[in-house]
Amino acid sequence: MTEFSINKDRKIDVIAIGRVTIDFNPNEINRPLDESRTFSKYLGGSPANVVIGLSRLGKKAGFIGKVSNDQFGRYVKKVFEHEGVDTSHVVTSTGNDTLGLTFTEMKSPTESSILMYRSEASDLKLNVSEIDEAYISKAKILLVSGTALAASPSREAVFKAIEFAKKHQVKIIFDLDYRNYTWRNDEETAIYYSLVARQSSLMIGSREEFDLTGGLLGHTELSDEEIASYWMNEGPNEIVVIKHGKEGSSAFTKNHKKVKVPAYPAKVLKSFGGGDAHGSAMIYCLLENYGIEKALHFASASAAINIGSHSSSESLPTVDEIKAYMEKVGSPFEKIQG
Repeated sequence: MTEFSINKDRKIDVIAIGRVTIDFNPNEINRPLDESRTFSKYLGGSPANVVIGLSRLGKKAGFIGKVSNDQFGRYVKKVFEHEGVDTSHVVTSTGNDTLGLTFTEMKSPTESSILMYRSEASDLKLNVSEIDEAYISKAKILLVSGTALAASPSREAVFKAIEFAKKHQVKIIFDLDYRNYTWRNDEETAIYYSLVARQSSLMIGSREEFDLTGGLLGHTELSDEEIASYWMNEGPNEIVVIKHGKEGSSAFTKNHKKVKVPAYPAKVLKSFGGGDAHGSAMIYCLLENYGIEKALHFASASAAINIGSHSSSESLPTVDEIKAYMEKVGSPFEKIQG
Protein backbone atom coordinates (compact mmCIF):
# COMPACT_ATOMS: atom_id res chain seq x y z
CA MET A 1 0.00 0.00 0.00
CA THR A 2 1.67 3.21 -1.13
CA GLU A 3 -0.24 5.19 1.53
CA PHE A 4 1.32 3.25 4.42
CA SER A 5 4.98 2.21 4.55
CA ILE A 6 5.94 -0.71 6.81
CA ASN A 7 9.32 -2.13 7.77
CA LYS A 8 9.03 -5.60 6.24
CA ASP A 9 12.15 -7.00 7.95
CA ARG A 10 10.44 -8.07 11.17
CA LYS A 11 9.49 -11.50 12.53
CA ILE A 12 6.05 -10.49 13.90
CA ASP A 13 3.46 -8.71 11.80
CA VAL A 14 1.39 -7.16 14.61
CA ILE A 15 1.59 -6.99 18.39
CA ALA A 16 -1.52 -5.67 20.17
CA ILE A 17 -1.56 -4.26 23.67
CA GLY A 18 -4.63 -3.85 25.86
CA ARG A 19 -7.89 -5.46 26.78
CA VAL A 20 -8.80 -9.12 26.75
CA THR A 21 -12.05 -10.26 28.37
CA ILE A 22 -14.60 -13.04 28.48
CA ASP A 23 -17.79 -12.62 26.44
CA PHE A 24 -21.01 -14.35 27.43
CA ASN A 25 -23.43 -14.16 24.51
CA PRO A 26 -27.02 -15.30 25.10
CA ASN A 27 -28.27 -18.34 23.26
CA GLU A 28 -31.82 -16.97 23.41
CA ILE A 29 -31.67 -14.06 20.98
CA ASN A 30 -34.29 -11.39 20.26
CA ARG A 31 -35.10 -10.99 23.93
CA PRO A 32 -33.80 -8.76 26.74
CA LEU A 33 -30.84 -9.86 28.82
CA ASP A 34 -32.90 -10.26 31.99
CA GLU A 35 -34.91 -12.96 30.21
CA SER A 36 -31.88 -14.84 28.85
CA ARG A 37 -31.12 -18.12 30.61
CA THR A 38 -28.16 -19.72 28.83
CA PHE A 39 -24.98 -18.26 27.38
CA SER A 40 -22.04 -19.28 25.20
CA LYS A 41 -18.56 -18.29 26.36
CA TYR A 42 -16.02 -16.66 24.03
CA LEU A 43 -12.79 -14.73 24.25
CA GLY A 44 -13.50 -11.02 23.87
CA GLY A 45 -11.96 -7.56 23.93
CA SER A 46 -11.26 -5.53 20.81
CA PRO A 47 -7.44 -5.86 20.54
CA ALA A 48 -7.64 -9.56 21.41
CA ASN A 49 -10.23 -10.09 18.68
CA VAL A 50 -8.11 -8.17 16.17
CA VAL A 51 -5.00 -10.33 16.67
CA ILE A 52 -7.12 -13.48 16.37
CA GLY A 53 -8.56 -12.04 13.16
CA LEU A 54 -5.06 -11.36 11.83
CA SER A 55 -3.95 -14.87 12.68
CA ARG A 56 -6.97 -16.25 10.83
CA LEU A 57 -5.89 -14.14 7.86
CA GLY A 58 -2.46 -15.77 7.89
CA LYS A 59 -0.45 -13.12 9.73
CA LYS A 60 1.90 -13.60 12.70
CA ALA A 61 0.36 -11.84 15.68
CA GLY A 62 1.25 -11.45 19.34
CA PHE A 63 -0.40 -9.95 22.39
CA ILE A 64 0.82 -7.92 25.37
CA GLY A 65 -1.61 -8.02 28.28
CA LYS A 66 -2.43 -9.32 31.71
CA VAL A 67 -4.90 -12.07 32.64
CA SER A 68 -6.22 -13.32 35.96
CA ASN A 69 -4.66 -16.25 37.80
CA ASP A 70 -7.73 -18.45 37.52
CA GLN A 71 -9.74 -20.60 35.13
CA PHE A 72 -10.69 -17.68 32.90
CA GLY A 73 -7.09 -16.52 32.61
CA ARG A 74 -6.06 -20.00 31.54
CA TYR A 75 -8.96 -20.11 29.08
CA VAL A 76 -7.74 -16.92 27.38
CA LYS A 77 -4.24 -18.28 26.92
CA LYS A 78 -5.58 -21.55 25.52
CA VAL A 79 -7.76 -19.73 22.98
CA PHE A 80 -4.88 -17.51 21.87
CA GLU A 81 -2.58 -20.50 21.49
CA HIS A 82 -5.23 -22.46 19.58
CA GLU A 83 -5.59 -19.52 17.19
CA GLY A 84 -1.83 -19.22 16.67
CA VAL A 85 -1.40 -15.95 18.60
CA ASP A 86 1.92 -15.61 20.46
CA THR A 87 1.29 -15.54 24.24
CA SER A 88 4.88 -15.15 25.42
CA HIS A 89 4.01 -11.69 26.79
CA VAL A 90 0.56 -12.42 28.15
CA VAL A 91 1.28 -12.05 31.86
CA THR A 92 -0.59 -13.98 34.55
CA SER A 93 -1.47 -11.76 37.49
CA THR A 94 -0.17 -12.42 41.00
CA GLY A 95 -2.95 -10.33 42.55
CA ASN A 96 -6.66 -10.78 43.19
CA ASP A 97 -7.84 -8.99 40.06
CA THR A 98 -10.15 -10.72 37.60
CA LEU A 99 -10.81 -10.65 33.89
CA GLY A 100 -13.54 -8.35 32.69
CA LEU A 101 -16.80 -10.16 31.99
CA THR A 102 -19.10 -9.01 29.21
CA PHE A 103 -22.72 -10.10 29.05
CA THR A 104 -24.24 -9.12 25.73
CA GLU A 105 -27.87 -8.50 24.88
CA MET A 106 -29.33 -9.19 21.43
CA LYS A 107 -32.84 -7.77 21.58
CA SER A 108 -33.05 -7.39 17.79
CA PRO A 109 -30.71 -7.22 14.80
CA THR A 110 -30.36 -3.46 15.34
CA GLU A 111 -30.66 -3.30 19.14
CA SER A 112 -27.79 -4.80 21.09
CA SER A 113 -26.19 -3.74 24.34
CA ILE A 114 -23.43 -4.77 26.71
CA LEU A 115 -23.41 -5.30 30.47
CA MET A 116 -19.77 -5.14 31.54
CA TYR A 117 -18.13 -6.10 34.84
CA ARG A 118 -14.67 -4.48 35.07
CA SER A 119 -14.00 -3.86 38.74
CA GLU A 120 -10.25 -4.42 39.31
CA ALA A 121 -9.92 -5.71 35.74
CA SER A 122 -6.73 -7.66 35.08
CA ASP A 123 -5.94 -5.97 31.76
CA LEU A 124 -5.73 -2.57 33.48
CA LYS A 125 -3.13 -3.96 35.92
CA LEU A 126 -0.47 -4.38 33.22
CA ASN A 127 2.69 -2.80 34.64
CA VAL A 128 5.53 -0.85 32.99
CA SER A 129 7.99 -3.51 34.16
CA GLU A 130 6.11 -6.03 31.98
CA ILE A 131 6.83 -4.19 28.71
CA ASP A 132 9.72 -5.82 26.83
CA GLU A 133 11.64 -3.62 24.40
CA ALA A 134 13.18 -6.58 22.57
CA TYR A 135 9.76 -8.08 21.91
CA ILE A 136 8.30 -4.86 20.51
CA SER A 137 11.37 -4.36 18.30
CA LYS A 138 10.47 -7.59 16.45
CA ALA A 139 7.13 -6.22 15.22
CA LYS A 140 6.09 -4.38 12.08
CA ILE A 141 3.08 -2.83 13.82
CA LEU A 142 2.08 -2.07 17.41
CA LEU A 143 -1.70 -1.91 17.81
CA VAL A 144 -2.78 0.26 20.74
CA SER A 145 -6.30 -0.05 22.14
CA GLY A 146 -7.81 3.11 23.61
CA THR A 147 -9.35 1.20 26.50
CA ALA A 148 -5.85 0.43 27.81
CA LEU A 149 -5.38 4.15 28.49
CA ALA A 150 -8.28 4.32 30.93
CA ALA A 151 -6.37 3.68 34.17
CA SER A 152 -2.96 3.20 35.72
CA PRO A 153 -0.73 1.23 35.59
CA SER A 154 -1.94 0.06 32.14
CA ARG A 155 -1.85 3.65 30.87
CA GLU A 156 1.84 4.07 31.65
CA ALA A 157 2.63 0.62 30.25
CA VAL A 158 1.08 1.65 26.92
CA PHE A 159 3.13 4.83 26.74
CA LYS A 160 6.29 2.85 27.45
CA ALA A 161 5.40 0.43 24.65
CA ILE A 162 4.82 3.40 22.31
CA GLU A 163 8.26 4.81 23.12
CA PHE A 164 9.89 1.48 22.29
CA ALA A 165 7.88 1.27 19.06
CA LYS A 166 9.05 4.72 17.99
CA LYS A 167 12.66 3.88 18.88
CA HIS A 168 12.60 0.80 16.64
CA GLN A 169 10.55 2.26 13.77
CA VAL A 170 7.53 0.08 14.56
CA LYS A 171 4.36 1.56 13.08
CA ILE A 172 1.76 2.53 15.68
CA ILE A 173 -1.91 1.94 14.90
CA PHE A 174 -4.34 3.56 17.33
CA ASP A 175 -7.73 1.85 17.58
CA LEU A 176 -9.78 4.35 19.58
CA ASP A 177 -11.87 1.52 21.09
CA TYR A 178 -13.82 3.73 23.52
CA ARG A 179 -15.87 2.11 26.28
CA ASN A 180 -17.64 4.64 28.48
CA TYR A 181 -17.88 2.32 31.50
CA THR A 182 -14.08 2.42 31.83
CA TRP A 183 -13.48 6.19 31.96
CA ARG A 184 -14.25 8.78 34.65
CA ASN A 185 -15.18 11.61 32.26
CA ASP A 186 -14.92 12.69 28.62
CA GLU A 187 -12.21 15.27 29.28
CA GLU A 188 -9.87 12.62 30.67
CA THR A 189 -10.50 10.44 27.62
CA ALA A 190 -9.83 13.29 25.20
CA ILE A 191 -6.51 14.15 26.88
CA TYR A 192 -5.02 10.67 26.73
CA TYR A 193 -6.48 9.84 23.32
CA SER A 194 -4.96 13.03 21.91
CA LEU A 195 -1.54 12.14 23.30
CA VAL A 196 -1.55 8.79 21.51
CA ALA A 197 -3.14 10.21 18.35
CA ARG A 198 -0.18 12.55 17.94
CA GLN A 199 2.21 9.57 17.91
CA SER A 200 0.33 7.10 15.71
CA SER A 201 0.69 6.34 12.02
CA LEU A 202 -2.90 5.24 11.56
CA MET A 203 -6.02 6.09 13.54
CA ILE A 204 -9.18 4.04 13.24
CA GLY A 205 -12.49 4.55 15.03
CA SER A 206 -16.12 5.52 14.75
CA ARG A 207 -17.17 9.12 14.13
CA GLU A 208 -18.43 9.25 17.72
CA GLU A 209 -15.00 8.18 18.98
CA PHE A 210 -13.27 10.84 16.88
CA ASP A 211 -15.68 13.48 18.23
CA LEU A 212 -14.73 12.41 21.74
CA THR A 213 -10.99 12.48 20.96
CA GLY A 214 -11.21 16.03 19.63
CA GLY A 215 -13.94 17.17 21.98
CA LEU A 216 -11.72 19.62 23.87
CA LEU A 217 -10.76 21.17 20.53
CA GLY A 218 -14.30 21.62 19.20
CA HIS A 219 -13.94 18.92 16.56
CA THR A 220 -17.55 17.84 16.82
CA GLU A 221 -18.45 20.56 14.31
CA LEU A 222 -15.87 19.46 11.72
CA SER A 223 -16.36 17.25 8.69
CA ASP A 224 -14.69 13.84 8.49
CA GLU A 225 -12.12 15.25 6.10
CA GLU A 226 -11.31 18.15 8.42
CA ILE A 227 -10.90 15.81 11.38
CA ALA A 228 -8.57 13.55 9.41
CA SER A 229 -6.56 16.52 8.15
CA TYR A 230 -6.12 17.82 11.69
CA TRP A 231 -4.68 14.58 13.06
CA MET A 232 -2.44 14.06 10.04
CA ASN A 233 -1.02 17.55 10.55
CA GLU A 234 -0.60 17.00 14.30
CA GLY A 235 1.51 13.85 14.02
CA PRO A 236 2.89 11.15 11.75
CA ASN A 237 -0.57 9.81 10.85
CA GLU A 238 -0.50 8.57 7.27
CA ILE A 239 -4.08 7.26 7.24
CA VAL A 240 -7.22 8.09 9.22
CA VAL A 241 -10.18 5.70 8.99
CA ILE A 242 -13.56 6.90 10.24
CA LYS A 243 -16.39 4.37 10.55
CA HIS A 244 -20.09 5.19 10.30
CA GLY A 245 -21.68 1.83 11.08
CA LYS A 246 -24.33 0.84 8.55
CA GLU A 247 -23.42 3.89 6.46
CA GLY A 248 -19.98 2.49 5.73
CA SER A 249 -16.51 3.91 6.34
CA SER A 250 -14.17 6.56 4.95
CA ALA A 251 -10.39 6.75 4.75
CA PHE A 252 -8.14 9.75 4.25
CA THR A 253 -4.43 9.66 3.48
CA LYS A 254 -1.56 12.07 3.90
CA ASN A 255 -1.11 12.18 0.12
CA HIS A 256 -4.64 13.65 -0.12
CA LYS A 257 -6.51 10.54 -1.18
CA LYS A 258 -10.00 10.04 0.19
CA VAL A 259 -12.22 7.00 -0.23
CA LYS A 260 -15.70 6.14 1.03
CA VAL A 261 -17.02 2.59 0.92
CA PRO A 262 -20.58 1.59 1.88
CA ALA A 263 -21.30 -1.12 4.41
CA TYR A 264 -21.70 -4.52 2.80
CA PRO A 265 -25.09 -6.25 2.89
CA ALA A 266 -25.47 -8.53 5.88
CA LYS A 267 -28.02 -10.62 7.69
CA VAL A 268 -27.48 -8.95 11.04
CA LEU A 269 -27.59 -10.98 14.22
CA LYS A 270 -25.79 -8.52 16.48
CA SER A 271 -24.53 -4.94 16.21
CA PHE A 272 -21.16 -5.55 17.90
CA GLY A 273 -17.99 -7.33 16.75
CA GLY A 274 -17.99 -5.91 13.25
CA GLY A 275 -15.47 -3.23 14.17
CA ASP A 276 -12.90 -5.81 15.23
CA ALA A 277 -13.39 -7.79 12.01
CA HIS A 278 -13.07 -4.53 10.07
CA GLY A 279 -9.86 -3.63 11.92
CA SER A 280 -8.11 -6.97 11.47
CA ALA A 281 -8.99 -7.02 7.76
CA MET A 282 -7.81 -3.44 7.30
CA ILE A 283 -4.45 -4.17 8.94
CA TYR A 284 -4.10 -7.33 6.84
CA CYS A 285 -4.50 -5.20 3.74
CA LEU A 286 -1.82 -2.75 4.93
CA LEU A 287 0.56 -5.67 5.36
CA GLU A 288 -0.36 -6.97 1.89
CA ASN A 289 0.31 -3.54 0.35
CA TYR A 290 -3.27 -3.13 -0.91
CA GLY A 291 -4.45 0.30 -1.98
CA ILE A 292 -6.74 2.11 0.46
CA GLU A 293 -9.94 1.64 -1.58
CA LYS A 294 -9.37 -2.08 -1.91
CA ALA A 295 -8.57 -2.31 1.79
CA LEU A 296 -11.83 -0.63 2.79
CA HIS A 297 -13.86 -3.03 0.66
CA PHE A 298 -12.07 -6.02 2.19
CA ALA A 299 -12.62 -4.67 5.71
CA SER A 300 -16.31 -3.90 5.10
CA ALA A 301 -16.92 -7.43 3.83
CA SER A 302 -15.19 -8.91 6.89
CA ALA A 303 -17.37 -6.81 9.20
CA ALA A 304 -20.54 -7.90 7.39
CA ILE A 305 -19.66 -11.55 7.89
CA ASN A 306 -19.00 -11.08 11.60
CA ILE A 307 -22.18 -9.22 12.53
CA GLY A 308 -24.19 -12.08 11.07
CA SER A 309 -22.69 -14.55 13.56
CA HIS A 310 -23.14 -15.32 17.26
CA SER A 311 -19.53 -14.77 18.31
CA SER A 312 -17.16 -11.87 17.73
CA SER A 313 -13.91 -13.83 18.08
CA GLU A 314 -14.82 -17.29 16.81
CA SER A 315 -16.48 -15.94 13.66
CA LEU A 316 -13.58 -13.83 12.37
CA PRO A 317 -13.25 -14.87 8.71
CA THR A 318 -10.33 -16.17 6.65
CA VAL A 319 -9.09 -14.58 3.43
CA ASP A 320 -10.92 -17.15 1.32
CA GLU A 321 -14.17 -16.60 3.24
CA ILE A 322 -13.98 -12.83 2.76
CA LYS A 323 -13.25 -13.14 -0.95
CA ALA A 324 -16.05 -15.66 -1.42
CA TYR A 325 -18.46 -13.32 0.36
CA MET A 326 -17.44 -10.38 -1.82
CA GLU A 327 -17.90 -12.44 -4.95
CA LYS A 328 -21.33 -13.53 -3.73
CA VAL A 329 -22.55 -9.96 -3.18
CA GLY A 330 -20.97 -8.59 -6.35
CA SER A 331 -18.17 -6.54 -4.83
CA PRO A 332 -15.93 -4.50 -7.17
CA PHE A 333 -12.90 -5.61 -5.08
CA GLU A 334 -11.10 -7.56 -7.81
CA LYS A 335 -11.49 -4.72 -10.31
CA ILE A 336 -9.97 -2.07 -8.04
CA GLN A 337 -6.39 -1.14 -8.81
CA GLY A 338 -3.78 -1.28 -6.08
